[in-house]
Amino acid sequence: MKKIMIVDDSPSMRRLLSSFLEQAGYTVAQAVDGVDALEVVGTDTFDLIITDINMPNMDGLTLVAELRKLEPTRLTPILILTTEMDMAKKAAAKESGATGWLNKPFDEERTLSAINRVIN
Repeated sequence: MKKIMIVDDSPSMRRLLSSFLEQAGYTVAQAVDGVDALEVVGTDTFDLIITDINMPNMDGLTLVAELRKLEPTRLTPILILTTEMDMAKKAAAKESGATGWLNKPFDEERTLSAINRVIN
């Protein structure tokens, strides 16, 4: 079974996305921000990481850059899930190593399609 980590400071978003992904057959871990996510990846491996951009302690763009420096996550697909629509943010996400971009609120069909493209 494929494992996905969700990184988002919103408990309701983590719950919603976790429930959706578990129903789709994935194992899901959660982190509340980038700092927490780096701790989680130190103890487990993932097939995909989905992260918000705007979070306290460590934002998503910094997290992506940090994950790309670590051997276990250097090549792990990372999708940004955010309300941000700014093209400069999208460019910065790509530059930091993000694999793709999803908009909140997430669309179930588009989200599964993006996941299938990057990990299946």
